[in-house]
Amino acid sequence: MSHHDIVSRGNDMKSLSQCRQRTISLQSPLGKIQVSGCENGVHTIQILMDVPPAERSGDTSLSCVVTVSNGQEEMGPELQHCVEWLRAYFSEPWTVGRLPLPVFHHPTLHGDSFTSRVLQTLVRDVKVGETVSYKRLAEMAGNPRAVRAVGGAMRRNPVPLLIPCHRVISSSGQSGMYMGGKGNHLKQWLLTHEMVKEED
Repeated sequence: MSHHDIVSRGNDMKSLSQCRQRTISLQSPLGKIQVSGCENGVHTIQILMDVPPAERSGDTSLSCVVTVSNGQEEMGPELQHCVEWLRAYFSEPWTVGRLPLPVFHHPTLHGDSFTSRVLQTLVRDVKVGETVSYKRLAEMAGNPRAVRAVGGAMRRNPVPLLIPCHRVISSSGQSGMYMGGKGNHLKQWLLTHEMVKEED
């Protein structure tokens, strides 16, 4: 399935307010993560920053534990798919390039806006363990002058981790802002985590 299919399968989108959303919570190495979605796909991911990120020691496997909020009924297939992807990402980051992404069902990721184009380019072309500058990402998305707009697109990303805005850094090589500056330490953690290689 192409990335275009991943995004466009939500084009039966009615108003998001008509979706029956479910929210699940994951205890992750970054602390609590909340994932919201409906039967059509994932709407949002929020990293709550309730605890400092886990320290990685050589022999400790990182993992996610899932709890379904408010005793809600079983999560749908796209939320389940998202949880499986996140579990793989935190335990074996080198494997997620081979895994299909869940379907996204958020208006920011549909249509032909520059923000949508930037986010789709990022998820398609910048792989685990790679980084890209704001300037280069603007060029890749078809508008080399739109560096500031790329920064705006990163701030509007509704599904961090799945769409890896943490891989976008400044041209100087500095990691730059994450989550409005509040999550800069998480960005560094994620970039370091993605350098972990499969053991022979």
